[in-house]
Amino acid sequence: MYNQPWKLVQNRIRGAGGREIDKFRGITPPIDDDSGSEAWIGSVTRVEKPPADQPNYGCSEVILPDGKQLFLFEAIQSNPEKILGKTHMQKNGTGLGMLIKYLDAQRQYGLQCHPTRSWAKKMWNRDYGKEESWFVIGTRDDTSEPAYILLGFKEGVTRAEWEKYYYQGNLKALENLCHKIPVQVGETYFVGGGCPHALGEGCFVIEVQEPSDITLGALPMRETAKLWHIDYGKITPEAEAKYDERLLGSYIYDGCSYEENLRRWRIPRKMFRTGNWGTESIVIGPEQTSFFSFTELTVHGEAPIRDTGFPQVAIVLEGSGKLLYDGGEMKISKADELFFPYHIPNHRVQGDVKLILCHPEGVTY
Repeated sequence: MYNQPWKLVQNRIRGAGGREIDKFRGITPPIDDDSGSEAWIGSVTRVEKPPADQPNYGCSEVILPDGKQLFLFEAIQSNPEKILGKTHMQKNGTGLGMLIKYLDAQRQYGLQCHPTRSWAKKMWNRDYGKEESWFVIGTRDDTSEPAYILLGFKEGVTRAEWEKYYYQGNLKALENLCHKIPVQVGETYFVGGGCPHALGEGCFVIEVQEPSDITLGALPMRETAKLWHIDYGKITPEAEAKYDERLLGSYIYDGCSYEENLRRWRIPRKMFRTGNWGTESIVIGPEQTSFFSFTELTVHGEAPIRDTGFPQVAIVLEGSGKLLYDGGEMKISKADELFFPYHIPNHRVQGDVKLILCHPEGVTY
């Protein structure tokens, strides 16, 4: 049971949209609806404020080799050392130390940022901040303008200028203080803690990030509650002051030119290994963050899946084939989502297939 890959159960959660997720998964007809514009993949992380009737909202389910379907965190709790390994547990406990999502922006997401680990610890007493990355795997062809993102402060932006428009509730002015970048399928962007950002209309991305759902918008508490229909309970002056402190202190006001911003946040591929079987490249790696990483493995024939000593989460990006391991095999095809326990003996992939392999903190290259 612990020495073979597991199939994850597909989901969609929160927000309106999701057509591109359906399309990627081969669901017909693909539709935008309220089922969710996100999918959380291999997740043992709950959303920040789960619905009362769904306390594990955001957590992924898994189908075990014996056919039993459980939440992934329940499966891990059954034997964490066999599934995660001692080295992983020393760094991440029984969590995965990462969170993977699909994000499908039918409309532009709200301008926001996420805290660094140090700010998350100071203001929320959390162990994880929310550094993240976007790998663009699709764009919509029926939007009002080509797909784009907002990412990073423009040169010369100061906290005083940001606060002026913040307290005015002037979202357009705040967005105009950030770089607007047209995006193409295949590009990758890193989003550091404290960096302002928003997925633009038409973007469909794989997001790999720290396992946290702390998101800070760009407007004061009352305006945010109205705009996004968030129930903060009784909004007192003390609650507003705490909200302002957390939010305004989370942003890192270190703007730069458009060209420098691209050098900072748009990440080129780095070839990791190659052979007559295909290639594996680092998409996000230690040069960007020590908290997570992911690679793209393209196979034409048969190739070993590297034993990192850590668990992995995989997405089949293109094609079809098989996962081979001692004692068995598993058929895979586009859009399959998989969890790999930390040690699968003789683990290989066979076929014409492209995988994204997501790795937690601690994996080395």
